[in-house]
Amino acid sequence: MGCCQSSETHPEKLQKNRQLPLNPIKTGDADQGGGGGGVVGGATPVFSEYSFSDLKAATNNFSSDYIVSESGEKAPNLVYKGRLQNRRWIAVKKFTKLAWPDPKQFVEEASGVGRLRHRRLANLIGYCCDGDERLLVAEYMPNDTLAKHLFHWESQTIEWAMRLRVALYIAEALEYCSTKGHKLYHDLNAYRVLFDEDGDPRLSCFGLMKNSRDGKSYSTNLAYTPPEYLRNGRVTPESVIFSCGTVLLDLLSGKHIPPSHALDMIRGKNILLLMDSHLEGKFSTEEATVVVGLASECLQYEPRERPNLQKLVEILEPLQPKPEVPSYVMLGIPKQEEAPSTPQHPLSPMGEACQRMDLTAIHQILVMTHYKDDEGTNELSFQEWTQQMRDMLEARKRGDFAFRDKDFKAAIDCYSQFIDVGTMVSPTVYARRSLCHLLCDQPDAALRDAMQAQCVYPDWPTAFYMQAVALAKLNMDKDAADMLNEAAGLEEKRQRR
Repeated sequence: MGCCQSSETHPEKLQKNRQLPLNPIKTGDADQGGGGGGVVGGATPVFSEYSFSDLKAATNNFSSDYIVSESGEKAPNLVYKGRLQNRRWIAVKKFTKLAWPDPKQFVEEASGVGRLRHRRLANLIGYCCDGDERLLVAEYMPNDTLAKHLFHWESQTIEWAMRLRVALYIAEALEYCSTKGHKLYHDLNAYRVLFDEDGDPRLSCFGLMKNSRDGKSYSTNLAYTPPEYLRNGRVTPESVIFSCGTVLLDLLSGKHIPPSHALDMIRGKNILLLMDSHLEGKFSTEEATVVVGLASECLQYEPRERPNLQKLVEILEPLQPKPEVPSYVMLGIPKQEEAPSTPQHPLSPMGEACQRMDLTAIHQILVMTHYKDDEGTNELSFQEWTQQMRDMLEARKRGDFAFRDKDFKAAIDCYSQFIDVGTMVSPTVYARRSLCHLLCDQPDAALRDAMQAQCVYPDWPTAFYMQAVALAKLNMDKDAADMLNEAAGLEEKRQRR
């Protein structure tokens, strides 16, 4: 998958995302039940506020080519894939203009869901609340939905063991959310189950928020809707169990059949007729009988007669015939392991230092280069030459001395004073502070500064080189290699000119 847009074509100033007070958590570190589970892109990002311009750039101006909603452009609230400037893929849900008129309510609901972190969820990592715009940002799952693999498959259907794994993982995700106070899940169906880069099934976080402040909670056909919702329009925790039953039917039959029709087959003990013929009999009748019985319980007309989520997990956990087989093998998809690419352009001394992550050599090059690349990035009038200006340049000078003397913490402080005034912008200061952050073991801050340097000077190879080193420090090796190639290409163009 390529980047949504070239970094050369979007030189507008990067908006720094405002992080909400949540600690970064690795998917799989906290509140985890069960075993296994893949991590997409390493650590799950901190829940943050994104600017509308960031998300607009990430989705190529919300291009129809980037829509991943099941109904395409006909869906009321579209979901797009996108790629941020730090190369992370994201899923963006864009609500209709009037869905959430109260921004405070939207932010509160999004922040509540953003606190959840679990390896069975496609976690919510941010939101946007600019003017009338309301958007949610989640981890992107690259291997399609359960609906695609069950109903619209091309080369192979999902094998029985994988279907049992999907059922367990959904139940685990919902049980985790319930224990964290999120007992309602809106419109649970096969489109809400997504597959990550390891082929592991995850539950979309988008269903944990209503589609609007007062909107409908079910967009599916009424034949699949919990009976109590039809009676009073209310969603309850028991309604979620009913929807689990409909997904279990999907997994059993390979078709999206109405619960009433399936229950008639179950009562008539026509279990084999219910089973997906594409499985060609390759399933355990005993296991299938248990799952059919569980689906039947979930679909009881009276909510109080349905099982709770804990019981679902307890029943499904022993029904895992291939716990040692990775999900991507059972799905028949390639393992997402991309080796770092070889540089396509000859590397300069700066490029070679970045490739081997030699921070000492990078430091020497930046000291020798001084500020020659800043020429033309600032044009100051006489009126701007004030005492504040002199103080700012003095702060930069102190930063330069500290940088030269390898007092990197002091250099960060001085360069920050220079940047915070904002009268002058200097890509070199951002590059130098980026290196200081790397030498102080702060790769996230280093990446932000390198990206800021690119915004100030879009075609500056050093900005790209520093991003490459920061990405490598964050274990994003493929992205680091791509960035190194981009930097080398820019440097080659520069030398030709």
